[in-house]
Amino acid sequence: MSEQGPAGDDKSAQWWSTAIIDMKPGEIRYRGYAIEELIGNVGLVPMIWLMLRGDLPTKPQAALLDAVLMSAVDHGPQAPSIAIARMAATCGVGLNNAMASALNTLGDVHGGAGEQAVAHYQAIAARVEDGADVPDATRAELDAFTDAGGKHVPGFGHRFHPVDPRAPRLLELVDEAAANGDVTGRFAEIGRAVEDELMRRKGKRIPMNIDGATAVIYAELGFPAPLARGLFCLSRSVGILAHAWEQTGEGVRNKGPIPRDVLPAYTGAGPRRLDR
Repeated sequence: MSEQGPAGDDKSAQWWSTAIIDMKPGEIRYRGYAIEELIGNVGLVPMIWLMLRGDLPTKPQAALLDAVLMSAVDHGPQAPSIAIARMAATCGVGLNNAMASALNTLGDVHGGAGEQAVAHYQAIAARVEDGADVPDATRAELDAFTDAGGKHVPGFGHRFHPVDPRAPRLLELVDEAAANGDVTGRFAEIGRAVEDELMRRKGKRIPMNIDGATAVIYAELGFPAPLARGLFCLSRSVGILAHAWEQTGEGVRNKGPIPRDVLPAYTGAGPRRLDR
């Protein structure tokens, strides 16, 4: 005879059990905190931390998370996600649909480098924990990356910016936090070691970009690599919303990816007749 599970209302209550929110008539608690105590006392960034991590951050932790989320909100209409948001807005679908269309493009190639960089840094850190020094661990992990077919080291180089202006400032904040004992600074050291090793291999400096710098912060703050992408999506959604709203106000209908007087280059078969 099989063991019986919860019956009736108990079984229903366990269907979507969660440690995030507790609701009863007239009562809402996030991670145990009453909503009326949080409102006006806890800002959005600490609330994000609370929802994801289960407790409230220290002020220095919240400041770093705030900086990293703020730094990635937008990168212009040339970014596919922003362009798609603007095109969708001209189709009359509404802001939520435009935002969803844009967010759905944030994958491994566009939007995934931060997650990949965190994973890369953490792999180097694991080698250090096994006894290697940072330069040797960095070389070994880059060798493993190359042997696995990797071509573009995530978090380094930028097709538009010779030096990504966001990265040095984010690293300054990490250095300040490390000097104050708020983070260890070991992932900033690892990120810089990757940059140094790439220069040794390529013969020129390939500067850390925003994905590499935000990955340093997410790793320093102890976020798992997949959450780095989720948090990037959360950050970039601000820019997506702004662009979708701006485009909505322009009143343009059905704006495509290229001007209407420009036709895509045709590369197929030449004119031909149907044989009957």
